[in-house]
Parts: sequence; structure tokens; C-alpha cells
Amino acid sequence: MKTNRIENILNKTLNFEFLSPEEGLLLFKEASLTDLMYYASIVRKKIHPENIVTFIIDRNINLTNICVSKCLFCNFCRNKNEQDSYVLCIEDYINKVDELYRAGGKQILLQGGLNPDLNISFYEDLFKELKILFPDLRLHALGPPEIVYMAKKSHLTPEKALIRLREAGLDSLPGAGAEILSDRVRKIVSPAKCTSAEWLDVMRIAHILGMTTSATMMFGHLETTEERIGHLIKIRNLQKQKPEYSKGFISFSLWPLASQNTKLIHKFPEIKNVSGHEYLRMLAISRLMLINIPNIQVSWLTMGAEIAQLCLNAGANDMSSVMFEENVVSQAGKKYRLGIEEMKLLIANAGFRPSIRNQEYEILK
Repeated sequence: MKTNRIENILNKTLNFEFLSPEEGLLLFKEASLTDLMYYASIVRKKIHPENIVTFIIDRNINLTNICVSKCLFCNFCRNKNEQDSYVLCIEDYINKVDELYRAGGKQILLQGGLNPDLNISFYEDLFKELKILFPDLRLHALGPPEIVYMAKKSHLTPEKALIRLREAGLDSLPGAGAEILSDRVRKIVSPAKCTSAEWLDVMRIAHILGMTTSATMMFGHLETTEERIGHLIKIRNLQKQKPEYSKGFISFSLWPLASQNTKLIHKFPEIKNVSGHEYLRMLAISRLMLINIPNIQVSWLTMGAEIAQLCLNAGANDMSSVMFEENVVSQAGKKYRLGIEEMKLLIANAGFRPSIRNQEYEILK
């Protein structure tokens, strides 16, 4: 039964008031899933009254699998001397982007982890060459951990590194490597990556430079509920600081840990898979707390089509990408796939109008 305290907190969200950490925690622990979904859906409709659900046609290209980070949840990374380690050559990009263009996409999500042999000049040369070959290609590339690592290797500040990469062709910055913005957790699951403060600082600089970014959270491992809520507060607070001319975080994406055969699950076998109920609860609370971030993505890749449809009535308004290519999560046991027509049908069957967008959330079709 809904208490007056819970009802008052939920009603605050309808007026786009910022919830405190204590209020967010109380909602997570005591509010019913039905109420959370209902109120999150109303907030979504206030922000997006046109009944459209968007998605993007892009390709997730991992430019290398050589990475020194060795995150406990990653089965993808390799040492440079392993037989199946690689760094893509330009012919690989040409083939992959040509295939993407034939499918109607013009954006790549380009990531590669922390490769000690790749400095900023490598990325500058790559971005420039890709823009010469494909002038209208959008580069949604790298992430704060890569920026911090690359900047340190190249004896640059993160700001100077971002400026150089933007001049070379970088269009927008994904929210990769956020995991949980708690250094207690990060020291266990991804100790070689940047700190939570460094992650936030890169995004703050990107916003000052006018670059569009996205925010993420990977949950369901070693974090507490308080740390989940704290993560949302840190994202929201940084968005409050963005300059007027900047879009800042244009979206927030929430996905659960994919743990099959990972070092993390072998070291901590007590970790349980995130249920559909828990994912819906966390997504709805994300919509209610992140009222200054316009778009909430659903991770159909990790949760499957049925839960994804429910999420569209729990605050989400975007189905992310058709994932023309995906190499990391699939190696940890998540192998859901959706084609373009399947995506459209999934959205339509949930009662919404499917629309294809770009990274700036401009409707293309």
C-alpha cells in the first residue's frame, strides 16, 4: 500500500523536482513496481508527448582487443602476445562501414579499451582518415577511461586530448567505463580504469567543449543500493553544471552485469543475475531521478525483447541501437539480436511509433 511519504515523493517527480538521495533510496526500497512504472511513464510522456520511441542504426566496432585494464567482468580483452589479439587496419574499417551504409546507418560506436601501444596520434590519424573516406560518418567514440589513459600516455591534460580528438573528427563521447561511480566498487571490478572523479571530469570538459555525451550505469554486481542511487545523483549533478549551449548528457543507459564465465563471477559466485523485476524498478527510478536528462535507453541487448517492451511503459523512450555488431557483452553470455524490421515491430507492438534517429536524437525517418 502506498504511504503518504511515498506518494509525496512520487508527486514531486511530476513537477520535475530533484529527489534527494534519501528519497531515491526510499522509492527503491518501499515503492511498488506498479507505482514506479506508472509515475515514470507520466514523466516520460511529459518530456516526450509525441508517443515516439527511437532507435539508431549504427555499428559497435572494437578497434582492438588488447587492453591492460583486465576488468573482472570482461571476457573480451587480450594481451598483445596472445594469438587472437588484434588491432584493426583501415581495410577492416572500410568493409565494416560500407556494410553499415548499405543497411542505412551512418554512425559507428568506436571503442578499444586501454591499449598501451596506441597513443593520441594513432586516434587522430584514424579519425581523420575515416572522415576523408566517409565524410558524413559520425564518430561516437572512445570513453572517459580511454581519454584519461591516452592523455596520460601522451603527456596531455584530458582537455587538450579531447580538443585534439574533436579537431580530428570525434563527434560525440559515449558513457563507457562508468560501471558504478563508486571508487570502492571500481577498485575491485576495474582497478586499472580511471577513478569516478576522473570519469566525471572528462565528461565535464566535454560538456564545456560543447560535445554531446551519454551516461551509463552497469549494475547488479558488488554495488550497494546506496551506491546505485549515488551514481544517479553524480550524473544528475554534473548535468546541472553543463553550460547553456551544451546538450551535455543527451541520454542515460542502464544495463545489468553480463557475467557468464567472467573472472568476477568466479571470484564472487554469490552474485545473482538481475531479474526483469529489478531491472524495471531501477529503470523507472532512473527516469524519476534524472529529470534533467531527456532520454532513457533500454538495454534490450542484455534483457531481451519482452522486458524491453515493458520498459517502454516504465520511463524509457529509446531502444538504443540495433547493434549491427557487438563483441563484448556477447562474450559474457548475452546473445539477444534484433534486426531493423524486428525493432520496428517490437516498438509498434508496445503501442509506440518507431523512429530512426542519430546520436543527437534528431529523427531521420
